[in-house]
Amino acid sequence: MLTGTHRFPKQDQIVYGRPAAEVVAELARGWGCSRLLLTTTRSLADGLAAAFAAALGDLCVGVFSDIGAHSPREGVIGGVDAARAAEADLIVALGGGSVIDAAKVMQLALWAGLTRVDELDAYRAGRGPDRVDVTKLAAGIRMIAVPTTLSAAEFTPFAGVSDAARRVKEGYTHPMLAPRAVVLDPAMTLSTPAQLWGSTGMKAVDHAVEQLCHPVRAPYADALALDGLKRLAAGLNATQAHPTDLEARLQCQFGMWLAISGVGSGRGMGPSHAIGHTLGGSYGVPHGVTSCVILPAVLEWTGEAAGAQQRLIADALGARTAAEGVRGLVSGLGLPTTLKAVGVLPQAFQAIAEHTMHDGGVRNSARPISGPADIVEILQIAAG
Repeated sequence: MLTGTHRFPKQDQIVYGRPAAEVVAELARGWGCSRLLLTTTRSLADGLAAAFAAALGDLCVGVFSDIGAHSPREGVIGGVDAARAAEADLIVALGGGSVIDAAKVMQLALWAGLTRVDELDAYRAGRGPDRVDVTKLAAGIRMIAVPTTLSAAEFTPFAGVSDAARRVKEGYTHPMLAPRAVVLDPAMTLSTPAQLWGSTGMKAVDHAVEQLCHPVRAPYADALALDGLKRLAAGLNATQAHPTDLEARLQCQFGMWLAISGVGSGRGMGPSHAIGHTLGGSYGVPHGVTSCVILPAVLEWTGEAAGAQQRLIADALGARTAAEGVRGLVSGLGLPTTLKAVGVLPQAFQAIAEHTMHDGGVRNSARPISGPADIVEILQIAAG
């Protein structure tokens, strides 16, 4: 008999199709919050974020924009300092996965009273010396996420934060890390560069595909992933042809929401994400781009072992095989399809493979991965 447990994130609501600033102000007032810190990136600070802060008016007591790619730990603690200085009672994350992940860990640092980067060490992977107290403190400051990409970080209770000194990206988790609310406003994505929109869309496709190809079945997660994949494929193609089509952008947002929702089944992601974590944390390749390059190679390498599930994916993408369908989608978006195209060369493959073997995702492959040599084979397929 199939057994399992599905855990839902600790979120109050997802609001979609309405102006984001209007919704954020409404939620904040309803929760009794009046001092909002807007967190974002430098690339959005003078444009979208400035306009958003202005729309919030007196509710916005500060803008923190020093969050870089892969959510560096220094940015997290910088945001914590800004939140304390502004006496913020609510964090609003405006941006992509890096901003949203950083804001998640800002919450944890504020609950636990952390002030230094090195203090984050004790909280990696769900640990913490005062774990019980942190859980009680989680009734404190929370966040709202207003995504501008399709990373889907806003729907999960875990976050990836990079340690530049060690050149690794580390996971943090807590049941209350998920944003209290998410606002899906497609208008907030119009200024997102086309390559970033497409590549994070492919990361969302990766979420769907790796759930569908997982060796353990979870019917609820599978159903969400399949519908999410169909919406993403249609929406990404439509926004490529008509970039200002808000309905198509909203369909992409629905797709990435559905695709990531299956992770509550607890199955975890697979080898594409595992390799992507290494390429992102140690080689600086954007996570969405890692999916563009690695996911088709994983599908090719695992093809026979995941035959039935890959046929579902191929049909959803209108292709002969799942690997061809994903590659075709990537090519149609004008995104990289090979490791060579992103500057990762064969001499690095062994080191990448050995590092990736420490990632739990390698254990979730439809075709078992027995050691670094198997990962090198996948990298060779992706080499180009």
